[in-house]
Amino acid sequence: MMKIINYLDHIDKRWIYLVLAIAVIFPFLFPIGCPMKITPPVSNMYNYINDSIPEGGVMLVSVDYDPSTMAELHPMGKALITHCFSKNIRVFLMGLYPPGVGLAQDMISNTLEEWNKSNPDNIKILGNDISLFAFVPGVSVVILKMGEDIRGTFNTDAYGNDLDSLPIMAGVNTYNDIDYMVDLAGSSVILSWIIYANGRYNQKMGIGTTAVSMAEYYAYLNSGQANGMLGGLKGAAEYEALLIKNNVSQDRNQASIGMDAQSSGHLTYIIFIIVGNIIYFIKRKKEK
Repeated sequence: MMKIINYLDHIDKRWIYLVLAIAVIFPFLFPIGCPMKITPPVSNMYNYINDSIPEGGVMLVSVDYDPSTMAELHPMGKALITHCFSKNIRVFLMGLYPPGVGLAQDMISNTLEEWNKSNPDNIKILGNDISLFAFVPGVSVVILKMGEDIRGTFNTDAYGNDLDSLPIMAGVNTYNDIDYMVDLAGSSVILSWIIYANGRYNQKMGIGTTAVSMAEYYAYLNSGQANGMLGGLKGAAEYEALLIKNNVSQDRNQASIGMDAQSSGHLTYIIFIIVGNIIYFIKRKKEK
């Protein structure tokens, strides 16, 4: 017994790193499907999009993050777009900062490819069912101007097409024509949307943010200024779980797999801590 204890006590750290790496990588290759408890902020957003936006309605997603928070926020956007596609809701994307427009383009191309591959009887087309506004500097000024004239704010989409030439733009002129919007951000730019879009123009909206930023936005949920929130990778995974539960998506879901990897890594850490403490107390007892 003591030989095993001594061996574990002096084990090369590289073996520990190897075990941890395997624990994290394994769920990406073979998804575990850990059970997911759906929290009210996530279900509220899902139910609003599912029940309150009519077929042919309009949803706006603002991609206001950069690659540093992409792992948490990118799956949210893909899940939201997939949900809208299933309900035949028109989706507009935009970015208040240059990196967001590039990330939105990636989000659109990947989601369109996956959707059209899985749903050949309900093909979605760029410019007809989904579009991306061109980048315009100004942040708060852009948000305010959209309340007066969306076409005058952007003029073209991110691909250089005149907005008036896009079928998706039919009847879309101001916030009055947008049924719902979600801001995906890891910064305080969310407050600009709450203050100007919701506060001034009464735009119905939800929030998608990083896990570390969630706490500061619960006040806006309680006040009704936002009716739902996706928080971090878990929030995205919860939304994916709702899509799977309602047979909207059965594809490989990034956030759910990421949560499997995260949970597997945490469990491995816990096991190492327990084993380490057992070794410590056995050795201390032996020394006494």
